[in-house]
Order: sequence, then C-alpha cells, then structure tokens
Amino acid sequence: MGRLPLSGVRIADFTWVGAGSYTTKMLADHGADVIKIESSAKVDGIRLSAPFKDGIKGVNRSGYFADRNTSKRSITIDLRTEEGRALARRIVVASDVVANNFTPGTMAKFGLGYDDVREINPRAVYLAMSMSGDSGPERDFLGYGLTIGALVGIHHLSGLPNREPAGTGTNYPDHIPNPCHSAFAVLAALRHARRTGRGQYLDIAQTEPTIAVLGAAFLEATVNGRDPQPLGNAHRRYAPHGVYRCAGEDRWIAIAVTDDRQWPALRSALGLAEESCPAEWATEAARHRDREALDGLLAAATAGRDAGDLFTRLQAAGVPAGVVQDAADVVERDPHLQARGHWVRLEHPEMGETLYNAPPFQLTGTPATLTRPAPMLGQHTREICHEVLGLDDAEIARLQDEGVLA
Repeated sequence: MGRLPLSGVRIADFTWVGAGSYTTKMLADHGADVIKIESSAKVDGIRLSAPFKDGIKGVNRSGYFADRNTSKRSITIDLRTEEGRALARRIVVASDVVANNFTPGTMAKFGLGYDDVREINPRAVYLAMSMSGDSGPERDFLGYGLTIGALVGIHHLSGLPNREPAGTGTNYPDHIPNPCHSAFAVLAALRHARRTGRGQYLDIAQTEPTIAVLGAAFLEATVNGRDPQPLGNAHRRYAPHGVYRCAGEDRWIAIAVTDDRQWPALRSALGLAEESCPAEWATEAARHRDREALDGLLAAATAGRDAGDLFTRLQAAGVPAGVVQDAADVVERDPHLQARGHWVRLEHPEMGETLYNAPPFQLTGTPATLTRPAPMLGQHTREICHEVLGLDDAEIARLQDEGVLA
C-alpha cells in the first residue's frame, strides 16, 4: 500500500470522550501520526465506559474507547508537573495540529492555550471543540452530546408526539456533525498552513455544527411561523412512512412511499386487495390524510412476513424499505456490509481480537485502513519519548520514577 493521504502529518491529541476522539480517529485512520496525550491520574472518560470486553471493567477494555481511537499512539504525561508540561510543549512543537475538546481556558492552565502554542509553533493548526465556543455568555458551560442535543433542538424534535422529549438514543452530536465538521476544518487549515506557513485557531462550538443538521426545522419556524413538533416515524408529507411488525420476536420493517408510483408497487408486493385500498389513495395527499387507517392495513399485511424476505421483495419492486436490524444483525448477518469490508478485526494486546468500524468513506487512489488497534493507556510512551522527544532510556526511567510520565 502506498502512502496514506495524511502521512507526514502529526497531531498532538488532547481530546477525549466522543466528538474529539472521533475527529482525530478519522485523521489517524488516513495516515496522520496521532499522539494521544493522556494521564493515568485522570483517564479519558470513555476508557471507563461500557461495553467492556468479557464484561470486565478496565482502562484498556472499553469497546467504546477502542472504536473511537484506532490508529493512534498513547503517551501518559502528568501535566500537573512542570516537566510534564515541558514534554507536552515539545510534542506540540513537533506537531502540525494541536486538538482538544475541553471547556475554554483548560488548556491555558497547562500553558497550552492557543497563544502559548502560537508562540512556540506558529505553523500549528489549533483545534478547540468546546460545547459553546470561545465567546458568548455560555462560553464556560460544560456539556456532552446529551446536553448539546437538548440545547439545539434535537430533543424537541425527537420522540413520539405528545410525549416527553426522547433524544436520539445515542449522543448524535458526538458521532456525526461535530467530528465531521471538525475534521473538515482541520484539513482546510492544514492546506492554508502548507501554503503560508501559518497556523490558525479553529474555534468550534459543538452546538453550531449540530444546528446545521436541523435547517428544515428552523425554516419551518422562521418562514412559516410554525413550531415543528416530534413526529416519531411519521412524515409531514409521505404515507405510508413508518415501521411495521413482522414475523418473529421484535422484528420490524421500515417502509416509506415517497411518490405515487411507489404506491401500486407496494400494494402488489404486499398483495393488498383492491377493495381494501380506496382509489383515492393513489394520491399522496389522500394517503397522508388517511395515514392511521393505512398504517393499520400495512401492519396487518406485514405481521406474518419475514422481514428480510419482505425487504428484498420491496426493494426489487422499487419501494424504499429496510429491516430494523439489531447490533447482531448489522455485524453478523448484513451481507452488504460484509461485501464492502466494513468490519475490521484487529488484535488488541489485552482484549484480543476486537471488532472495529472501517473508515466511513473510501478513497480509490489512497485507500485508508486501520493501522493499529486502539492504544493501551501509555502503551507508546517509551516509543514517543525516543522518536519525538529524543530522550534516552536513562532519562525516560527517571521521568517515570518521578511520576512525570504517568
């Protein structure tokens, strides 16, 4: 395999938890040398997050941490010590990107704020991913995916009508809008630095990329003066549009008819009797008007069907449909993901063979791959001290004995 797209780029990675870690993971999987700077005194929160390999809790056994930190190296440094802060600054000097997702001011306490970094490495791209950004009245507020989703309106729009806000079931801001926008910003700033020799400060308020995915809702409120409400699986125009029970325990299929041509195809595939479907249901407006009756009809028609067989049949007829898969389905029984090589198995020093997501996009000219499993806490401390900091074994041993490399 040739050089990966980001080969030669080094990232001093102070991020933790979800959004920051996934941002730097995408860069690491595409060839960047991402040095995860950690501390055994206060480990990354997702190192302590379930699920754990074999149900045994440990800083090196979290599946969540593992999937968000592939292809990285880990060094442990106690930033509470002056020597530790000096070592971190030396890694920063040798890096192209410095990344963190702490609240504003946290990095400055360690002498690693943007002004500090710019003084010692003016070409460094400095990524800061706090919840609310580095300005404004909520600058110092702490937040996670759940609170970000609440603040920007996701929770208001999620769930069933006339029920309490439900959210998305996962910390959606941590996994999609924030890491993707941040990685894009880093690549743009790296291009600028390569052309000019000057880095810059990337101030990303994690609330704002998340707002960007809700454009239609804000337009509904500002243009039409209507406050969008949660719809569950329903749609404001299309019907049928929902999930319907199939044969077996907790087996369902999602069906969405998005134009009038798909309706007769759905009727035929399900064998719906003509007398059970009013002729006016040939139009989108009538189907949406009668969507409760239509949902009841479809639920009865799908109840005895195998979800997988029905999925194949509907797709062949040109009707958008998808089996509601659980985790085991996605990993073990999805032939499409298997054919695309989406799942990657790597040998982890403590967990053994573990499963990872492949990079979420494929480049034909410089295909990316996971170069190593997620690092053990401090696994590469000695290696980084030799290669990046130029320390000899005696100096490394002294720093470890004194708790600086810890």
